[in-house]
Amino acid sequence: MKFQLLFSILTCANLTVSARTFDITDFGAVADTTLLSTSSIQKAIDECSNSGGGRVVVPTGDFKTGSLQLRSNVHLYLEEGATLYGSTSIDDYTPYTSNYISLRTGIPTIQLIYADSVENVSISGFGTIDGRGKAFPKLSWNDEGITRPHLLRIIRGKDIEVKGITLKNSGCWMQHYLACDRLRIDGITVINRNNYNNDALDIDGCHNVTVANMIADSDDDAITLKSTSPRLCEDIVISNCVVSSHCNAIKLGTETNGGFRNVIIRGIAVKPSADQSSQFFGYPGGIGHSAISLEIVDGGIMRNVDISDITIRGTESPIFIRLADRARPYSKDHPVEGIGSISGVVLHDILIDDAGPTGSSITGVAGHPVTDIQLHDISIRHAGGQPLTPAPIDEKIKEYPESTMWGILPAQGFWLNHAKDILLRNVTVEAVSPDARPIFITDDCEDIIVE
Repeated sequence: MKFQLLFSILTCANLTVSARTFDITDFGAVADTTLLSTSSIQKAIDECSNSGGGRVVVPTGDFKTGSLQLRSNVHLYLEEGATLYGSTSIDDYTPYTSNYISLRTGIPTIQLIYADSVENVSISGFGTIDGRGKAFPKLSWNDEGITRPHLLRIIRGKDIEVKGITLKNSGCWMQHYLACDRLRIDGITVINRNNYNNDALDIDGCHNVTVANMIADSDDDAITLKSTSPRLCEDIVISNCVVSSHCNAIKLGTETNGGFRNVIIRGIAVKPSADQSSQFFGYPGGIGHSAISLEIVDGGIMRNVDISDITIRGTESPIFIRLADRARPYSKDHPVEGIGSISGVVLHDILIDDAGPTGSSITGVAGHPVTDIQLHDISIRHAGGQPLTPAPIDEKIKEYPESTMWGILPAQGFWLNHAKDILLRNVTVEAVSPDARPIFITDDCEDIIVE
C-alpha cells in the first residue's frame, strides 16, 4: 500500500513537472496594442501542440491579435491583468471554412479564436479577451461571421473547457460551440452590447454540456441553444447564472433542424442591463422580448426540457412556447420535411416581475399541437392596462418566431392555440393596472387542466 501511494505521488509529481508552459512573449509577442502579435501567439500555440501539449500563457499586459487557431491539447491561460485585444482591421482575420455541414459552415467565416476537430482544449484564467467588435459595421442582414468576426468558435471539439475568463465586445456572436462533446463552461463573464447579433452564448448541436456560474450581459440573446444541423442539442445542464438581454434571456431556437432533448436549466436570475446606452435589437425600453423562449420551427424535436428556479425582472412577454413551420433548411440539399414537435416540457418555480402587457403564449399548428406541457408554481406581475383583445387572425406559421410577433395577446396570462394535454397549476397573474383580458384563453385546444 505504501509503495502504491509513493508511486502515485511520484507519478503526479512527474506529470506536473512535465506539463510544459509556453509564454507568448518568449515567441515575440509584445504588450503593446499598436503592434500585432498574431504570428507570435500562433507560434506559441503550434509549438505547444507539436510538443505534446501544455499551457500557452498570456502574461499581464495588453496584446493585440488577429485570428488564432487553437490546437488539440493546448490550454490557453490568461493571467490576471492580461488582455487579448482583437485587431480592428478586417485584414488581420483569416477566413475558415469547416467541412462540417450546418447552416453557417457552408461559407468562410472569420473568428478571433477558432478551432475545428480538436480535443482537450481549454481557455481559462483571470484575464480578458476583448474583440473590439464595434469596429465592424453590419453590412447586410445575413453577414454574421462573414464581415464581422465571432470572438470564439469551436467546431467538433471534444473535452473543451472555458473557465474564469471575461469575454467582451464581439463583432457578432460571442461564443459558438458547434457539434461539440463534453463541453464545460464555468465562472465566465460575458459583456456583448457593442454590435448587432451580439449573443452571449450559443450552444449548437452539442452533447454532454454543463454551463455554470456565468454572468452575461448581451444585446441579443443570452443563453441560447441552437440546432443548425441534424445534430440535436442533447444532455445539457445550465445552472446558477445571471443574465441580461434585450432579446431573449433563455432561448431554445431559432434554428431547430435537429432539436433539443434532455435539457435542464435552473437557478437563473434575469434582469435588465445596467447599461442601456445602446440598443441594436430587442424590445424598446431596454427590456427583452421574452425571458424564456422555446421554439421548434425548422423541423426537429423538443423533448424532456425542465426549466425551474428562475427569477425574472423586466421582460415584455415572459414565456413563449412556439411550434411552427418556417422550414428553413440547414443546407440547400437538405430541405425540411414535415413539422417538428414539442412535448415533455416542464416550467416551474418561476417568479416574474415588471413584465410588459403583451402576455405569454403556447402555440402550435393546426393538426400539429404542442403537447404534454406542465407549468406550475409560476407568478407573473405585469403592467396590464389593456382592453379586451381579439385573438390573432394570421397565425404567422412561416415567419420568424418572436414572442411579440402578434402584438398584445388576447389573454393577460397565457394564450393557448393548437395545444393538447396542458397543465397549469398554481399559476398566478397580477396586473398593475386594471386589465380587461381573461387570465387564460384557448383556441383549438383539448385536455387543458387549470388548477
